[in-house]
Amino acid sequence: MRHGKKVNHLSRKTAHRKAMLSNMACSLIEHKRINTTVAKAKALKQFVEPLITKSKSDTTHNRRLTFSQLRSKEAVTELFRDVASKVGDRPGGYTRIIKLGNRLGDNADMALIELVDYNEVYKAGGDAKKTTRRSRRGGKAKAEAPKKETTEAKNEEE
Repeated sequence: MRHGKKVNHLSRKTAHRKAMLSNMACSLIEHKRINTTVAKAKALKQFVEPLITKSKSDTTHNRRLTFSQLRSKEAVTELFRDVASKVGDRPGGYTRIIKLGNRLGDNADMALIELVDYNEVYKAGGDAKKTTRRSRRGGKAKAEAPKKETTEAKNEEE
């Protein structure tokens, strides 16, 4: 049984895994989307989402905690300045993983991981969506009203 085994070790020692995830998180923050394997993308999602949540409140303590994980001053600056302003109202789910198929060389499952608010393709479709909807009851009430009027009009004519 795998009780309490949340971390995917990715066939690496602890120091190598932390350094790899830190570098991938810096690349994700800088470029807004990266291609990687599905397993690494899922591990990166667990690594980077708490950092983005910390960036929503810009305090010195949160900056230091984030810097201890990322180890890149430029990535921390961009995270707190640009990314935090875009995701300020979002309650979570800052990244999206899109599966791409298999890699040619070793047939590994590949994926694209991206920051949700920076994708214009999905955002364009979301803005066009109607915000209001019509009730079924309102349509029936309007449809019944003219029928009553027409029967009354016929009675008056006779």
